[in-house]
Amino acid sequence: MKKFIIICIMLLIPVRIKAIETSATSAILVDTDSGRILYSKDIHNKRSIASISKIMTAIIAIESDKLNDVVEINDSIDKAYGSGIYIKKGEHISLEDLVYGLMLRSGNDAALAISNYVGGSTEEFVNLMNNKAKELGMKNTLFRNPSGLDEEDGGNISTAYDMSLLISYAIKNDKFKEITGTKHHKIETDKNIYSWTNKNKLLFSYKNTTGGKTGFTVKARRTLVTTASKDNLNLAVVTLNDGNDFKDHQDLFEYGFNNYTNYQLLKKGTINIPDTNNNLEYYIENDYTYPLLETEEESILIKYNLEKNPKETAGNIEIYLGDKLLHKEPLFSKEKEIKQKKSLLQKIKEIFKHDK
Repeated sequence: MKKFIIICIMLLIPVRIKAIETSATSAILVDTDSGRILYSKDIHNKRSIASISKIMTAIIAIESDKLNDVVEINDSIDKAYGSGIYIKKGEHISLEDLVYGLMLRSGNDAALAISNYVGGSTEEFVNLMNNKAKELGMKNTLFRNPSGLDEEDGGNISTAYDMSLLISYAIKNDKFKEITGTKHHKIETDKNIYSWTNKNKLLFSYKNTTGGKTGFTVKARRTLVTTASKDNLNLAVVTLNDGNDFKDHQDLFEYGFNNYTNYQLLKKGTINIPDTNNNLEYYIENDYTYPLLETEEESILIKYNLEKNPKETAGNIEIYLGDKLLHKEPLFSKEKEIKQKKSLLQKIKEIFKHDK
């Protein structure tokens, strides 16, 4: 049996915020830490996604732990067409630099080289892509190639929502964030010197931008994923088929930063719970933050559910926005350290001990 203690209950206040529109067929603005959707438009509409597919190619390459490996470019690049970094057969280049070429210049030849080296073959690499998509909960996504080209096989199919799951995951990887947020990258191989400038224009025009990936095919039209951070709020925007994408992304970011504040609702460590066992100390192992509108600040409910006889855990903490459950955090307990009071005789003995 559980003992329920409600610490904070507030009335839900109606939310009135300025409406915003985009030119996209599908669009989403999401907080990458909590997953809260701040703006949405047909987010589950399945479409060809073009080169924003390369976000998945990049994160798989980074997580392979092979970035420092030197790759010898083989015949696989003979099949490359469209945008490229123009690597040559027999050239030696690090896997990390291939990922830079993939993300900054959308190199389809880099995508093929990465997939063959990391996966052993393009087919096996695509299996890795789809397995990762499944792991991340991308239920409406199918990858057919590592580049996003869609003329031959129909291309990679996904949704704005699924791609927001992917970028929210990827941007938490420090190396991915470093690469996708790089404006310029210059390298020298045994066959050439390369100097690349990132195609993501927001990196140069909007100061809060932290990364992203562009995309275009005739079938998919313009696709774009970008990330931005300000005042401890980390956001991502995904647009599919948007002819005014860079402006729409900036407008959506500004809407998010101007209307939402990131609140730390839980702080890891000791939790003070009133009217509980005085012999136990309660604690949690994780922080929890959530973006709120100003009108929602007093709508948060925090409920402590305590086990009568705690074993592995002492219960949990539930956080609600009105009647919507946002988060459930395990609650642990341990016996308090009881410091015994020293007698007068003990204190006198300690004084003489220190005087010797």
